[in-house]
Amino acid sequence: MERIQKIDYYTDPDRAELWWEKPEGADSCTRYQVFLDGVIAGETDRTHFTLENLEAGREYTVQVSVLLSDQSAALLRLSAVPSDQPQFAALSQVSGQLSAELSSGEANKAIFAGASPQDGVSVTFQTLMPRKRIDVTASPYFAKGDGQTMNTAVLQKAFDDCPAGGSVYLPAGTYLTGALRLHSDMELYLDEGAVLQGSADPADYLPRIRSRFEGTEMECYQSLLNLGDLDHTSGPNCTNVIIRGKGAIKGGGFALAWGTIQSEKERLKDYLAANADYVATCENDNTIPGRVRGRLINMSNCSHIRISGLTLADGASWNLHMVYSDHIITDHCLFSSKGVWNGDGWDPDSSEDCTLFACVFHTEDDSVAIKSGKNPEGNKINRPTRHIRIFDCRSAFGHGLCIGSEMSGGVEDVKIWDCDLEHSMVGIQVKGTPKRGGYVRGLYVQDCIVPCLQAVSVGYNDDGIPAPQPPHFENFTYERVTVTGRSLLENWTDCKAIEFTGFDETHPIRSILFKDVKITGGLGVTVELCEDVRFEE
Repeated sequence: MERIQKIDYYTDPDRAELWWEKPEGADSCTRYQVFLDGVIAGETDRTHFTLENLEAGREYTVQVSVLLSDQSAALLRLSAVPSDQPQFAALSQVSGQLSAELSSGEANKAIFAGASPQDGVSVTFQTLMPRKRIDVTASPYFAKGDGQTMNTAVLQKAFDDCPAGGSVYLPAGTYLTGALRLHSDMELYLDEGAVLQGSADPADYLPRIRSRFEGTEMECYQSLLNLGDLDHTSGPNCTNVIIRGKGAIKGGGFALAWGTIQSEKERLKDYLAANADYVATCENDNTIPGRVRGRLINMSNCSHIRISGLTLADGASWNLHMVYSDHIITDHCLFSSKGVWNGDGWDPDSSEDCTLFACVFHTEDDSVAIKSGKNPEGNKINRPTRHIRIFDCRSAFGHGLCIGSEMSGGVEDVKIWDCDLEHSMVGIQVKGTPKRGGYVRGLYVQDCIVPCLQAVSVGYNDDGIPAPQPPHFENFTYERVTVTGRSLLENWTDCKAIEFTGFDETHPIRSILFKDVKITGGLGVTVELCEDVRFEE
């Protein structure tokens, strides 16, 4: 078994979160032993670990050993340099066990740092000092957590007043608000029982801002929380933001979505009437007016953003959307959007180095949708999504983990492991249309349970000028995946266990490996217009 190559981490004043990629040769039975300053802190069969009860502003040394599946030996210890003050820490993998405050914006950058350990070299980090806290219920803000008072103005003032390295704090209560904008080097902390509740009135999300929806840039209503300004020609303009706590961020849900669509239908009524043939090609008559809906949290041109420990629910469309962004960490969150059309959970879009773990999904649409633009604009902008890591996530309801269908800018290097997607519609799906162009390559799935595995052409959201050629799908590996052949939408139904169909004879899906894939039910396997397909045990 090979050693762990890298340990990533972030820190708070009293805790640290560690995570790592599953090493070569590890399986679902592999356990890991975590040492803090040379003392065993605990064991886990997950590839992440929470250290709690730490001291603020103190340096710690962490090491991880990989245990054989029979737990007979500790292998690959990643460091051997204990500190002179051993400290125990508790293992916690329960969503929401987050607390305390963070320190300065400059120090905040360290929470996203990773180490690439070499033989005999340890991973060392320093916990942060507490941040200066702005309580939104105190003077001069006096926000009301009664669920009825509109707090948009006072909450935005608190955000604007928050200095670099500061924290905006919401105590228990329900804070009704419209659109809010965060800035670099700040934290938003929601305590247990705190709910940031978006209103259901579309007017509370004006003026519109430049955004991207279903692969095309346009003027959209603002989201509940907005970070950064969209610009596909440049890099980040909003950095080092943390949104965390034990509370919930909830949007206006179906009521906001429907109100936005009806308002946009009225605004576009002449255009829609004059283009009836085009409207008829869309999924339904809400498709075009529905594209201006905001999200729950929108990150445009952002870098180093962390969202941890929260319930994220009921955006007017997608919940978390990061576009032209990098280094986005989302962990220990509950996503919920049942009843919301296009209610995706977590959508990286022309973004890089995005990590999702220890999350639960109950979504009306894709739990995850990895995107990179739609033809023809996505082909021209040509910003791929790559280096995506998803692990230890569970679907309670939803479509599953998907790539596409807007993938014209390309998608590559996606790794998914230790995910329970049994209660979903498709499990893991790669999708596109013949018009998209672009590519999906380098997908690796390991130790998951799914209803089905798919790589297919779909017919929806297929307007737009075609790319010169269909997409290229290639280099997919599925290892130790259990496929049930039972799909959950409104009810349980049998489905194809494996369905892989290329676009045409000149654009087959290439290089597919199914290794130790176990099929327990369903309607069989379909593999068409594919090359170099291998089934191995």
